[in-house]
Amino acid sequence: MSDLLGRLRERGWRMTAQRRVVAEVLDGDHVHLTADEVLARATARLPEVSRATVYNTLGELVALGEVVEVTTDGRAKRYDPNAHRPHQHLVCSGCGKIRDVHPEGDPLAALPASERFGYSVSAAEVTYRGLCPDCAAGPR
Repeated sequence: MSDLLGRLRERGWRMTAQRRVVAEVLDGDHVHLTADEVLARATARLPEVSRATVYNTLGELVALGEVVEVTTDGRAKRYDPNAHRPHQHLVCSGCGKIRDVHPEGDPLAALPASERFGYSVSAAEVTYRGLCPDCAAGPR
């Protein structure tokens, strides 16, 4: 579980009703929602939350380092609350669904020194691609 709400409370983040509902919508495992999906789910819980509040809150959560923006294949940005546990992403090439994965080993170790071209490499982002079970099954 990402425990986004707990982390925000520990930081003393001002928790208005609108900000709380955005954080609640984002909290959880394998959550990778677009801003519009966050807006739809937030307004279902709290109809008076505005688009501007959702977008501003997402921007603030990213700036705080509590949520990570994820972009794959030119699709809409998605927001990942799993910002504090190192992980990679598994992306469905069909529908775009994203799952967090935790492969064994250090991805930095996979890049040989001869391929670093003198860079001091500090991080690696690996994206695994394939078809989710629903897309692999094809039309029903």
